[in-house]
Amino acid sequence: MKLLDVKTVLDRDKDIQEVESASEYEVMKDHDDKTTKYAILSHRWGAEVSYEEMTGLMKMEGRKRDEVRQRGGYHKIIKSCEQAMKDGYEWLWSDTCCIDKRSSAELSEAINSMYRWYRNAHVCYAYLHDVDESDFPTRPANKFSKSNGWPEWFARGWTLQELVAPKQLEFFNKDWVCIGNKRRLAPILEDITRIPIEVLRDGLGGAKNLGTTRVEDRAYSLLGLFDVSMPMLYGEGNKAFHRLQLEIIRTSSDHSIFAWNPRTLPSSWSDHHRFGIDAPSYPSSGCQPRTPSFHTRR
Repeated sequence: MKLLDVKTVLDRDKDIQEVESASEYEVMKDHDDKTTKYAILSHRWGAEVSYEEMTGLMKMEGRKRDEVRQRGGYHKIIKSCEQAMKDGYEWLWSDTCCIDKRSSAELSEAINSMYRWYRNAHVCYAYLHDVDESDFPTRPANKFSKSNGWPEWFARGWTLQELVAPKQLEFFNKDWVCIGNKRRLAPILEDITRIPIEVLRDGLGGAKNLGTTRVEDRAYSLLGLFDVSMPMLYGEGNKAFHRLQLEIIRTSSDHSIFAWNPRTLPSSWSDHHRFGIDAPSYPSSGCQPRTPSFHTRR
């Protein structure tokens, strides 16, 4: 995986004010996620910085470079690197700039590896861009009406695995003030997501029906959770989820995927839960879900 060199990124940002500077900075290097101690960022996308922009910043014309540095996405990278350095980490991963999306092979590998990358990170920084307060929200609020009353981070498909996979996850508000961690906030997170506390604390989870920009990403964002791989075919629409189901069946002897019955679910797992898969069996974990079935809703 490609990782940002935290110190180099921050040093370059300080020196970049010198327009005439011709210094080159190697801000990214390849590392093994199993042996490298790194931090990882989880966030909602906005005006982001791509791989080619992050690696080629010093070669840009001054006006273009200033435009990139003024983006919210660049600010997130800098603040993430500052937090990582403060916490003693030399390396950081972000899905915006650490994947060269011009390469379909690299993009496919990244999506199929993403759950593992979040699981192997020593810490995950979850950035809640719409939280102003210095405390984590403890009840639904009208300001989050577009995302079921909670911060938008909880209503998006890709952040499901980013909540479940990391052993250590810390939440930050829009000013990068830490407002809690996954273990301490587990009771509130269970209320928001309907994922059991023991799963939040120890791993494994499940859900669909979180929002994604592309219909196919509803399935692709769950690949790591179910420990399966499959090619990405953008344009196939809802067929992606059908393929995901078939791949789960192919790699697991548990066919309870077909057994969903809403009348057998505990009351707390009603149709109003945010994550639309009801405790699927998970082929690569010993953790036992509450009920061995799941369903999908379009």
